[in-house]
Amino acid sequence: MARARTFTAVLAVGAATAALALSACGAPSSKAKTADPTEVPAKPAHAVTLNILDIAGNLQLSKGMIENFKKANPDIVKDVTYTSAPAPSMAGKLQAEQQGGNVSTSLVLSGTDGLSAGIDKGLLTKLLPDFDSRFPGLMDNYQEPAANMQKLAQGYGVEIVYYPSGPLLEYNPAKVQDPPKTPQDLLAWAKAHPGKFQYANPANSGPGRTWLMGLPYLLGDSDPKDPDKGWDKTWAFLQELGKYTANYPTGTTETMKNLASGAVDMVMSTTGWDINPRALGTVPNTMKVAAFDGMHWVSDAQYALIPKGVSKDVAAADLALIKWMLKPDQQAIAYDDGYFYPGPAVKGVTLDMAPQKSQQTLAKYGRAEYADWISKYPVETSLPAPQQVAAFDKWNRMVGSKK
Repeated sequence: MARARTFTAVLAVGAATAALALSACGAPSSKAKTADPTEVPAKPAHAVTLNILDIAGNLQLSKGMIENFKKANPDIVKDVTYTSAPAPSMAGKLQAEQQGGNVSTSLVLSGTDGLSAGIDKGLLTKLLPDFDSRFPGLMDNYQEPAANMQKLAQGYGVEIVYYPSGPLLEYNPAKVQDPPKTPQDLLAWAKAHPGKFQYANPANSGPGRTWLMGLPYLLGDSDPKDPDKGWDKTWAFLQELGKYTANYPTGTTETMKNLASGAVDMVMSTTGWDINPRALGTVPNTMKVAAFDGMHWVSDAQYALIPKGVSKDVAAADLALIKWMLKPDQQAIAYDDGYFYPGPAVKGVTLDMAPQKSQQTLAKYGRAEYADWISKYPVETSLPAPQQVAAFDKWNRMVGSKK
């Protein structure tokens, strides 16, 4: 049950980006000071307790790395506490701590949503280039698509895990013998099978979000990075497709349960949402996936963030921990049970380096075709937060509200 509960936390990765951004409007900025690089030592004067807040389900990937660091560095960390919370709660929590002059949250593990909210409200310590010396060769060590996702952090976070994400189609082969190869094929199938295709609200769903951001590439829209003026084909297509889809759930879990029950026969998915629910038994292992011809992956990542106002000793421990988490042997832990498949952000981390359990799980539930698709198709970064907010708002008005 713990694994199942942890898996549902992936919703936080894509949860309510629009709501976060809107709630940030007019909010008072933090008064806490950011860490001064000249005052943060290489290691704390005394071992510290780190209070880690996870708003992205990241501990499923990184807790082993953190525990390994604690064991190997008792002079830096004496204890670690873990708290998990929905992404929208982060900004208010950090703001209250900072304005009260008592910053108890040492480190935040976040997706792009919490990252953007933290930047917008001025809640985060600037890590790069301020602490470049703590992370030698950082950008060169990342896989190229992961390096592009690191740039989205604007220096306020360090990317810990990465995956190409989607969009992928997941389907019941007993009901779908010839899966769609193009968006036009999908539309034709949906017309012939009304109510049997489904995706979740993009603002609260990784598969929904990657579908929304990947479609402009598939349709040849004028500017895939501009949902307002460059997605004419995308909006027209989604409005037409919406006439034949099932309803739009608030989260991906419901679509997976509907696929498992037979309520729908095909859903939007990602590598992680395909593998992990099958490994957990939420979705039968008989389900298959398909990629669109000429697809572009829309990647996703999760980051380590240091709140403003932490002590210099806590900042020192945080930086040492983040550096440790980027070591190839620690990155291999991110293969996990396919939750963020593949998971490692740095170069040269192969599955044979992962824990035996991960190797066994992925041998059973992984897809041989993923390696080919990952090498074959280009990888695009997610839209920056303002453009995502605009895309979600427009989808709600033009597509979601029609159901």
